[in-house]
Amino acid sequence: MNLDILAFGAHPDDIELCVGGTLAKMAALGYAVGGVDLTRGELGTRGTPAVRAKEAKAAAAILGLKIRENLRFPDGDIAVTSAARLKVIRILRKYRPKIVLTHFWDDPHPDHVHASRLITEAAHHSGLAKIETGQERHRPQVILYFKLPLGMAPSFVVDISDYAGLRSAAIAAHRSQLYAPDAGGLQTILSRPDFLTHVENLHSYYGTLIGKSKGEAFYFKGALNIKDPLAQFCE
Repeated sequence: MNLDILAFGAHPDDIELCVGGTLAKMAALGYAVGGVDLTRGELGTRGTPAVRAKEAKAAAAILGLKIRENLRFPDGDIAVTSAARLKVIRILRKYRPKIVLTHFWDDPHPDHVHASRLITEAAHHSGLAKIETGQERHRPQVILYFKLPLGMAPSFVVDISDYAGLRSAAIAAHRSQLYAPDAGGLQTILSRPDFLTHVENLHSYYGTLIGKSKGEAFYFKGALNIKDPLAQFCE
């Protein structure tokens, strides 16, 4: 199966939290969209790898993803190694996405930082014929980075106003990570009662930047090629 867009997240809920609206929108528009989690989230304070795998599968169905895979890298210890790159290269050559989405490289979480570098390097190396995997070489045309540092101007914002409900439902599928009044155990940032409000506020802010209700922000290395400024900016 060839995919148009493939999103890579370090943990099983990252792509829902950061680009769930964009993935749902692209799937609704008829594009083939998929997601890959690098770890099982086994170091997470709440939930288990088995529970989180079920939640990720449910979230993928809500978003309309064609595939959802997990590369089972160690949570908290994603490393940029030849072996790890090769594992990602096999995924890229298997699904041959035109666009790859992954974490921005400046992030407080080390796994997000390393995931960004790993996916970026693998996307380049996937186009090298002398790296042999038994598959045809393939280099994605574009890498887009999500979860930008606060205050950083994005390269562009995707209007997800009509898909915010699907994104919220996909996030809610990760029940083990979120606030539950009767849940015991240690609390985390995600399990705070106001966490989802902060997520919504952030996407409302990005929506405001483009005059829409909700948006998701991306960074692109380089200059964007706008073929028709009128069509692009004057809908």
